Amino acid sequence: MYPGGGANFAVDCSSCYFDWMETKDYQLPTPLIIASADWLGGEPCFTGRRVPVKALFDFLKEGRSLDEFLDAYPSVSKAHAVAVIDMANRAAVAVPAAAE
Repeated sequence: MYPGGGANFAVDCSSCYFDWMETKDYQLPTPLIIASADWLGGEPCFTGRRVPVKALFDFLKEGRSLDEFLDAYPSVSKAHAVAVIDMANRAAVAVPAAAE
C-alpha cells in the first residue's frame, strides 16, 4: 500500500536527473534496432533506448537535421543514429538475390 491507502500514486520527477539519459557515447549495440511488446507497444526502437526509430525518420522527412534529432533525444548517440540510417540505406538499395 502507498500513503493514503490507495494503489495510485504520482511522483514529481521535475527535478530528477537520469544520468543514463545523457550518455552520448556508448558501444553500438547488436542489433541496432529492437522491437519488444514491453517497450512502446512493440514499435521498433533504438536498442537500449526508449526512442522509436520512426522519430528519426520523421525528423529527416520534415527537413530537420540529425543534430536536431539528437538534441530532442539525448539518449541516442550520433554513431547509433548514423548506423541506423546506414542500415536503412543498405536495405533500400539492396538487390534481391533472385534479381541478379
